[in-house]
Amino acid sequence: MKVKKYTASSMPEAMKKIRAELGEQAVILQSKTVYTGGFLGLFKKKKMEVVAAVDPNPAQESVRPQEAVPVKRKPELPLKTEKSSEEILKRELNELKEIIKQFSKADQLSLEAYPEELKLPLIKLKKQEVEDGLIQELKQLLLEKWKEEKGQVTEKTADEWSRQWLVEKVTPLQKEHAALPKKFISIVGPTGVGKTTTLAKMAAESVLEKKLKTAFITTDTYRIAAIEQLKTYGDLLKVPVEVVYKPADMKPAIEKFKAYDAVYIDTAGRNYLEEQFVRELKATIPFEKMKNYLVLSLTAKEQDIHSVIDRFSTVPIEQFIFTKMDETTSCGAIINVMCRYGKGVAYLTNGQNVPDDLVRPNPEKLTDLIFGERL
Repeated sequence: MKVKKYTASSMPEAMKKIRAELGEQAVILQSKTVYTGGFLGLFKKKKMEVVAAVDPNPAQESVRPQEAVPVKRKPELPLKTEKSSEEILKRELNELKEIIKQFSKADQLSLEAYPEELKLPLIKLKKQEVEDGLIQELKQLLLEKWKEEKGQVTEKTADEWSRQWLVEKVTPLQKEHAALPKKFISIVGPTGVGKTTTLAKMAAESVLEKKLKTAFITTDTYRIAAIEQLKTYGDLLKVPVEVVYKPADMKPAIEKFKAYDAVYIDTAGRNYLEEQFVRELKATIPFEKMKNYLVLSLTAKEQDIHSVIDRFSTVPIEQFIFTKMDETTSCGAIINVMCRYGKGVAYLTNGQNVPDDLVRPNPEKLTDLIFGERL
């Protein structure tokens, strides 16, 4: 058996290559979508990866009578060819086993032969775009418990097992909110994720709920009306706002508010693909002395979210903040990011209202969110 893997921009193109090389008798063993190329995780091209096989033994192919013309061969070739074909067949069968093993992960996520009462939690995770590795982990856990119970399981029980699994998964990552161990709190992130509005919500929580003496510092002098926006929040909350135009201004600003309980530092949102931007931030803000949050949007592509996190990897990020929860129907990226980077989530935002639309999630709330309950 001859087995070969093909990569093409579409399935029709892949089939064209397969027919041209292996013929009409070729059989598709496996197909999946892959992404190639790109820069820093972006602009990757979508491709189809197809594994096909064909039996090269011409004795099994039908031959029309007029084509059955005797062919003269050297007497020693049949024995040599027979032995060679047997060796080739063994080798190709071994290769086929390895290829099937490589592609088995895709088959593992199939629910076709899976117990009906266990399917719903897995379908929910898939709908929330939780990554396949985590879904497979839960799938195996549910199946083991189902076998222990000898199949006497209801959908409600499967749901309870699944929620317990997720709570236990995120609990070690989701630290309890410390009572502001560092008075200076900075938030960083790309443009358009809602950093300033989120900062205002956090400051409002400090002022209105915790009765803390609070102040703002902003380094966002790039965005039009950014300073005025923060000053408006400052007026509403009756807290001072200090503007840092250059790195030398940061130290005096910090000194000015050293007697305050909580000082929130807003940063400019710029193109996170520019490494220079992160260097400028680090030259301006002493992140090591602060509690730092990275703000991410749930409406962004997950591969872009990973690129943002990687770009800010040199900043000591304590936790993530996810915004725009109200603008998406899938929140699986929260769990994916937590498990991949080993960090918890400080806040979720689900609207523009200050200070109302701010949620401090615990493991139970995150689990409810992933299993379809809006916060």
